[in-house]
Amino acid sequence: MKKLVSALLAGMMSLSLVACTSSNTSSTSTASSASTSDMKVAMITDSGEITDKSFNQTTYEASKAWAESNGSQFKYYKPSGDSTDARVQAVETAISEGYNTIVMPGYLFAGTVINCAKNYKDVKFIALDCAEGDLLEAGVTAAGEKYDYNPANWDFKKYVDTSNVYCAVYQEELAGYMAGYAAVKLGYKKLGFLGGMSVPAVMRYGYGYVQGADAAATELKLTDVEINYVYGGKFAEDPAIKAAMDTWYANGTQVVFGCGGRVYISAAEAAKSANGKMIGVDSDQSAVIDAEYGKGMTVTSAMKGLAPTVTDTLTAIKNGKWSDYAGKIDTLGLISGDDPTKNYVQIPMDTTQWADGKFTQADYKNLVKGMFDKTIKVSNDISAKEPTAKAVKINYQGTILS
Repeated sequence: MKKLVSALLAGMMSLSLVACTSSNTSSTSTASSASTSDMKVAMITDSGEITDKSFNQTTYEASKAWAESNGSQFKYYKPSGDSTDARVQAVETAISEGYNTIVMPGYLFAGTVINCAKNYKDVKFIALDCAEGDLLEAGVTAAGEKYDYNPANWDFKKYVDTSNVYCAVYQEELAGYMAGYAAVKLGYKKLGFLGGMSVPAVMRYGYGYVQGADAAATELKLTDVEINYVYGGKFAEDPAIKAAMDTWYANGTQVVFGCGGRVYISAAEAAKSANGKMIGVDSDQSAVIDAEYGKGMTVTSAMKGLAPTVTDTLTAIKNGKWSDYAGKIDTLGLISGDDPTKNYVQIPMDTTQWADGKFTQADYKNLVKGMFDKTIKVSNDISAKEPTAKAVKINYQGTILS
């Protein structure tokens, strides 16, 4: 792994002219008063908002902070709709306005990579959570062929040009495992998982969460641990999703892992009424959740290193080391078995509700060491429609807004 992550992960948290209008794209810009860099950084949101307290916001804040610290212009663009065409238009608008480094968070940008990377070779694209399979699906479909969801069957370079693209994906199953393990060790037996949508990153979080809870239940010889498991059907809050969460908490669910954009809000609102608990996602959400919904509500957060990935990659570009990144798809996870804060996936050392005799920081460090050494094995297989467990009962409930 060529990049080192800051010990305070939560705190980090050419030019081609095209003819297109900007009337369908909303944006806000920030320019450094001491801008001397040739880099002009644009961040394009996916289907969410930069106020989602999660994926988009973390990426936006990291991109903006880096630009301000390094004398680069920065601007974010919100596509006019939730479609590849709208995202491509947003990227093209940014490029037409002189932005030459484009940061795109989420698998939804796979089609944008296919459409834009080959046409704008002087532009550098950073795509977070765009995996090989996502890019192949978009590339194969664009070629008029039918993708079979098995990357091994396809010639990647025939369908996808990533010569000016860096993709980073994360081992969300490891962060999910840590959160589920911690929850059961801390004494919670009635757990919930609320995913935004059943997309790969969310599923890896959820399936890892189940594995971690199952491992802890097995260690503690518990036979009464249950997990309610559902997808909301959108990456935002919704009355129907909140109603489902109200039912969960009313029927004894103690803590819910809200995973995927603003969908956590539906669970947090229900938790507030029921004096329930939450687990955050992507970044340390304790400050936000606890401030808005109740002090002490957040047991922990399953985090991935979006901010350090953005910071490291932009810094590499500035330092003339783009060639170390271009054309690569990195899977980021554990890089240290001794210091959990250096890893790209983790739970927060400062705000997790540790408890002596149950689950302490020392216990967590031992867990991470075992995961790093592979003595603790966590599967990233999400091919099954629903997760399974040995010691834990799973109440799989499909998708609420199907």
